[in-house]
Amino acid sequence: MPSITTCRDALELAVRAPSVHNTQPWRWRIQRGRVDLFADFGRQVTATDPLARALVVSCGAALHHLEVAFAMLGWQAEIDRLPDPDRPDHLAKVRFTPRPPSDLDIRLAAAIHLRRSDRRRYPGMPVPARDLRAVSRCASGFGAAARHVPDSMLSELAAPMRRAAARHATDTNYLAELEQWSGCHGEPNGVPARNAPAARSSDELPVRVFSESELSEYTDEPDSAHWLVVCTPHDNRVSQLRAGQATSAILLQATYLGLATSLQSEPLGMLDLRDQIRTTVLQKCAYPHVMIRVGVMPPAAAPLESTPRRPVTEVIETA
Repeated sequence: MPSITTCRDALELAVRAPSVHNTQPWRWRIQRGRVDLFADFGRQVTATDPLARALVVSCGAALHHLEVAFAMLGWQAEIDRLPDPDRPDHLAKVRFTPRPPSDLDIRLAAAIHLRRSDRRRYPGMPVPARDLRAVSRCASGFGAAARHVPDSMLSELAAPMRRAAARHATDTNYLAELEQWSGCHGEPNGVPARNAPAARSSDELPVRVFSESELSEYTDEPDSAHWLVVCTPHDNRVSQLRAGQATSAILLQATYLGLATSLQSEPLGMLDLRDQIRTTVLQKCAYPHVMIRVGVMPPAAAPLESTPRRPVTEVIETA
């Protein structure tokens, strides 16, 4: 079984997972022969994510990061999702069996360190179709799918995104919450101003605007991002967890392929707008959990600093 030191090393990578507003809403417990994942509902952003869907998706992303980290360290994770019906915060129980790491395991673990949420406009450099197919396929291993939204349907995605942005612009609770979690300088959580660009009202598909912004755009041209909608056939907590795992797999594969990515979920916290996306974009065949922008940033673009994380000692306990 993995040692305590090995578990801590793996968790150092797991907590690099993306989360809504970089709230890092997870807790971990290391026990003999296993690691348990718990949702930290005290870090829920209730105006942004009133039903805690994005919180659980965030935890699912961290769960997949953990799986990748252990694979690189020579252990295969065996995941039991929602193991305790009396503990809704107990999201997963993870046990391990030894397995030599593959080259892909090592590359994906390296991608954890390289991945950034790049919220800038993506210039018009083409994304190879084979790469889009490769990242989309990653979702299927988790009982999820990643629907690539074709250009002809982008207006169907843009409409609820614009409605969400307009509502949030006058929602005092949301704006206060956003102020708390953005423009951060030196804090170990939240979205730093250095990683947030200014509002882009001219773009067809608006991205979430944070309260402070210091990140310069690489291009003034319209954003040329491709959009993926991560979705599942069912709409429950297990599905949210699986969607988070699929999201992490997509992001790491995209990073490995040299693609830029960022997550968007603003309209999905509103029931009517989420249902609109399900009806128009997904044809009522699945439930949306998160949208992913995918594009290419040229080497000449200024590199992004990593967003901060809480020390792993703050989010783990040893039984």
